[in-house]
Amino acid sequence: MQRVQKITPCLWFDDQAEAAAKFYCSIFDRSKITAITHYGKAGFEQHGRPEGSVLTVSFELDGQGFTGLNAGPVFKFNEAVSFQVNCESQEEVDHYWGALSAVPEAEQCSWVKDKFGLSWQIVPVVMMEMLKDPDTVKSQRAMQAMMQMKKLDIAELQRAFNGES
Repeated sequence: MQRVQKITPCLWFDDQAEAAAKFYCSIFDRSKITAITHYGKAGFEQHGRPEGSVLTVSFELDGQGFTGLNAGPVFKFNEAVSFQVNCESQEEVDHYWGALSAVPEAEQCSWVKDKFGLSWQIVPVVMMEMLKDPDTVKSQRAMQAMMQMKKLDIAELQRAFNGES
């Protein structure tokens, strides 16, 4: 028997779970839709969803399992929950930023909001290393530089961390 992932984020959509899963799978490597379930007669009776319409979409993004649930317009995403994308290079930062950022006014300090309203943090791994550095003067310079940015620029963060103007 296949091991079931212990914790799986479930994302509540009005009716866009399948479109969202396809969109996210197109952005991340090692990603795929693994299952789709549909509403039966009870879905229409209890939730006003047409019989046969998509209820859930199970999918993986870079091996991490997710579930998308079509459950109506009752709840919306907000910044209280976001997904952090750890990037090894500026090219990765640029790729994920460009693919996921759909609300420019929501951009700040590595945060973006996608076209479905879900928040993401596009974070260079080196930034986290800078912030954990025991030299607090250096880490605070990096933090101050980050707070001025929307999309993080690794070279600029490194210059701030090193005390270079």
